[in-house]
Amino acid sequence: ESYWLASTPHTNYGPMPGDTTVDVAVIGGGIAGLTTALLLKEEGKRVAVIEADHIVEGITAYTTAKITALHNLIYDHLERSFDAETAQLYAQANQAALEPVADRVKQYNIACDFLRQPAYTYTADQNEVEKIEAEVAAARAAGLAVEFVRESALPYPIAGAIRLDNQAQFHPRKYLLGLAQLINSDGSYVWESTRALKVEDGEPCRVTTSRGVLTADHVIIATHFPFQDSAAYFARMEPHRSYVLAVTLHGPAPEGMYITTDSSHSIRRQPMANGRELLLVGGEGHKTGKADDTAERYARIEAWARSNFPVDDVIYSWSTQDYATFDRVPFIGPAGPTSKNVYVATGFKGWGMTSGTLAGLTLCGAITGREVPWAKVFNPNRVDLAGLPKMAAAQAQVAKEFVMDLIKPTPKDGDVSVGEGRIVKGEDGDVAVYDAPDGTRFAVSATCTHMGCKVNWSPAELSWDCPCHGSRFAVDGTVLEGPAQKRLEPRVVKSHHDETPQQDVRVETGD
Repeated sequence: ESYWLASTPHTNYGPMPGDTTVDVAVIGGGIAGLTTALLLKEEGKRVAVIEADHIVEGITAYTTAKITALHNLIYDHLERSFDAETAQLYAQANQAALEPVADRVKQYNIACDFLRQPAYTYTADQNEVEKIEAEVAAARAAGLAVEFVRESALPYPIAGAIRLDNQAQFHPRKYLLGLAQLINSDGSYVWESTRALKVEDGEPCRVTTSRGVLTADHVIIATHFPFQDSAAYFARMEPHRSYVLAVTLHGPAPEGMYITTDSSHSIRRQPMANGRELLLVGGEGHKTGKADDTAERYARIEAWARSNFPVDDVIYSWSTQDYATFDRVPFIGPAGPTSKNVYVATGFKGWGMTSGTLAGLTLCGAITGREVPWAKVFNPNRVDLAGLPKMAAAQAQVAKEFVMDLIKPTPKDGDVSVGEGRIVKGEDGDVAVYDAPDGTRFAVSATCTHMGCKVNWSPAELSWDCPCHGSRFAVDGTVLEGPAQKRLEPRVVKSHHDETPQQDVRVETGD
């Protein structure tokens, strides 16, 4: 469970009551969707936000919640892979994204633990200092008031860091639940339990949902991964998972927000309502579906935290999934090359609090006709020359996964230990089997419904994860993460301990 969910109330906005017409339809109730919706409402637009489940319970609820223009070692990369202007516009855009959050916290008096903090990208390895120095030079050239430092508030020595002052942290759910209340009035709406099924571009656009048709002049798809993928985003991004522990300390947590140059560890403090503080420690990332030691990764983060901080107890733990574009710049703008009035926001690469707000500024400008100087940098239909080598390598790896699935033998033994997930050979092909501690057996197809790769078991999340494009499924086959839109179908598998087959148990999850 994430601290953000544990410390805030559950929402109940109710579903869309039937066919409805508004100016702008926003699909997705995370930071990108809700920020864009409020900005458009402030511009006089009638907006409807629809969420398949409950708002702010997706990826936004599993962030480390840093708002900063310092995105690891990004500016040196942009300067070398693109040009100086791209780096400047990227810096301008992300620095501009901080102020709308600060302004609305103050204007609407949203109690969300908003706190100005310095942000650091640091290394403890002397061999990495040259990279830090190059990043400092590139970030300064891009217009950011950064500095190179060799000291920090961390309780262990660092070799060097890039520091950017006047950045911020906050409680994302408290902030966004406040925005949702502001949206849901005066002809604008927030609707939950309303799943978008199909988007038709046009004048107007039509969004077919599980509750009726939503008609709008413009549609924004802000569903983390675009649920309707007509522009092959699955091939243009790579999914990664990472892990977070929230721990209490003997003594105060260090000031500042930190990430290592290789993103292996992320650190920041967070106040609790009882007056105590948490230290959020994240890291141990990997490509989705490519690690079978996911439970051990929590243990490694805890061991690292205890070796560097006076840890008292681990209070919360959670994991998250991020999509990264191959050129490291998010996709924010028209959903496809021929899109007229449908827009998308995705590929935030772990910096969703800043990029989600940036998406709101960018898309609000596109819809209201206001010029946004950085829009061309984030345009999803840009020529992605900088990311071509990585994209080619990624697709080669996907092809390899398909081949390996074909030649890799699958055990015929249907016996699975309690609490274990395994893929076994069934009558209708490979079967993903999980035996729950209560004796329930879940058996579903092991073939991802997106493009046919074989899923892998994640013991930390009790999920089936696809190594090709990042789709994730619950033990009953329910889709947890796209790009897959269809569940894994039920299967039957026989255990050697039983004379009759056991069939999976479906858990109905509503719309």
